[in-house]
Amino acid sequence: MEEKNQHIRIDHWIVAVLLFAMASIAFINVLSRYLFHFSFAATEEITINLFVWMTVIGSGIAFERGGQLGMVTLYNIFPKKFKKIIILFSSGLSAILFLLVDIYTIQAIYFELKIFKATSAGLGIPVWIYYIGVPILSIFVFQGIYRDASSKLDGLERKGER
Repeated sequence: MEEKNQHIRIDHWIVAVLLFAMASIAFINVLSRYLFHFSFAATEEITINLFVWMTVIGSGIAFERGGQLGMVTLYNIFPKKFKKIIILFSSGLSAILFLLVDIYTIQAIYFELKIFKATSAGLGIPVWIYYIGVPILSIFVFQGIYRDASSKLDGLERKGER
């Protein structure tokens, strides 16, 4: 029987915890509406921001699994040498895109800390706290891009295509 390499993946656990937290918060809010005829205003704010964080981590997981959009038909036309270039180019563009997202998010955090000092409507906490998750959690996106490119390049070598 083949032994699978099963190790704890922190990104999968974070997504699971965030999803559980979102579902729990939404469930508690629904219960409070029906039982006490009272809704917690901050629950929407929290769930939206947890959803953003979960989406960032999920993007990394999708990259790793090859779940992002691709032009497979066009890719399959090219010989092996060009496929390597396409893989590297595509991965580079993806990394640059998320690097730009991180740069602009860090810039927004800086502006929130130094200039705007805005607070959230529901909880009254500084909004930069919600923003900070994007550049931190995008580590998982870069990891997913790298793993995707590595597995595609390894697969290309193993196939021994033209």
